[in-house]
Amino acid sequence: MKPQTLAIALSLALAPGWARAQDSVATLRQEITQAQNHLQALTERLNALEREQGRTPPSATQAAAPAASAQPAPAHVATQATTQPQSSPASSTTQSVLPPRDSVADPSIAASRPDNAPSPTDPELKGFFAIPGTETMIRLGGYAKLDAIADNRAAGDKEQFVTSSIPVGSPHRDVSEFAMHAKQTRFSFEARRPTTHGNLRFYMENDFFGSSDSYQYRLRHAYGQLGNTYAGYGYSTFMDADSLPDTLDFAGPGAAGYLLVAGIHHSFALGKGNSLTIAAEDPDSQLANTGDSDISTEHLPDISLVARMERSWGHLQLGAVARSLGYDGDGRSDRTFGGGAQFSGSYAVAERDLLLFGLVGGKGIGRYTADLTGSGLDAAIDVNGELKALPLYGGFFGYTHYWSEMWRSNLIYGELHVDDANALASDAFRRSRYGALNLIWSPAPSWTMGMEVLYGQQELQDGRSADALRLQGSLQYSFIK
Repeated sequence: MKPQTLAIALSLALAPGWARAQDSVATLRQEITQAQNHLQALTERLNALEREQGRTPPSATQAAAPAASAQPAPAHVATQATTQPQSSPASSTTQSVLPPRDSVADPSIAASRPDNAPSPTDPELKGFFAIPGTETMIRLGGYAKLDAIADNRAAGDKEQFVTSSIPVGSPHRDVSEFAMHAKQTRFSFEARRPTTHGNLRFYMENDFFGSSDSYQYRLRHAYGQLGNTYAGYGYSTFMDADSLPDTLDFAGPGAAGYLLVAGIHHSFALGKGNSLTIAAEDPDSQLANTGDSDISTEHLPDISLVARMERSWGHLQLGAVARSLGYDGDGRSDRTFGGGAQFSGSYAVAERDLLLFGLVGGKGIGRYTADLTGSGLDAAIDVNGELKALPLYGGFFGYTHYWSEMWRSNLIYGELHVDDANALASDAFRRSRYGALNLIWSPAPSWTMGMEVLYGQQELQDGRSADALRLQGSLQYSFIK
């Protein structure tokens, strides 16, 4: 058979097959187009439903992309896809609009936030890894910190610069002291996952300030938060962790709001970075002038209401707290109400500098300040057995200046006053002053060291006073930065 004849014969024999193949490809393309159109319609319906429920839907192009791909993924890509979590903490959490900042103590990492948003000291939520087979992400964190402390004379507390503990009239007042400790070292565990009711977060943290003479475990935080509802133990809602200055000293200015307490609160997002939070927290009437048979009594929780505004330049927070204080003794008892307010915030200056501040005032709220927590200065029992809430006011500011990417300094000053000589003993606290200046070097994200000069003064109700000067050096290694 001639070659031309053979080619014609083969063409006639294969023609029906080619026709069927072309029909199959055309049919398959048509079916794919119909499926894509159907998926697009379903995606639009889903987006509309999610908008009605207040959720942010993914874009239609993202939803339809997998169906548009006709090529199968390589084996190693498919394996990675099955082992990666469905969402990362950053993608499933509202992003903070606050300006990023550094902090030796990282106080704001542990703070509760609306929708569990990240803090300005941890804006990227680094260090999380997935639990296989779940949407839960966990992170082990914390740091090791060594403090070396030299005092020119007795400062009371050898580990934290608590100005209300500076001894006045002590026979050993002028003895210089040196100490080293690592009690601020802490360990934290955090878990996050998305749910149909909002982002879920569990946080636990400890340090070793549980005893004045040994390294005993102290719980700092143990709470859960679903969406905007918090329950557990941690920072008081009245407190503003984002306004606390960056000091090597763990105590910080005495007028700053600071309290760890058990409670429950709920935040209401008002849009554009605004929120309102209401809280009920464990009460504790800390009283002065108590007798041997007098005990504090608690009938109602402490109630806080906090309004907050966050912007790219910083934030403003206004908080109020109402308290019921009481005691019961041998043949006498009384109750009174206390309350106060705190106005605090942060403001970004120039490119990286930051101004922090806080103002506090009220009656019966000594428990909520860094200097007077546990000092028994919420209220005092007078000679007639009546309970009188003690007036308190004060404030602080801190300024952070970045010399370079690795070097920064902080200047901090604060005062706290309790002026009521009629209700308090002559040797009771009246006023404290706190000042700090430091230079901090961070050559790597996980390594920070610095030097700090601290000055403090305590004045008593009878006018006597004493001061102390401290030099502190610190070295800190963070686990996950």
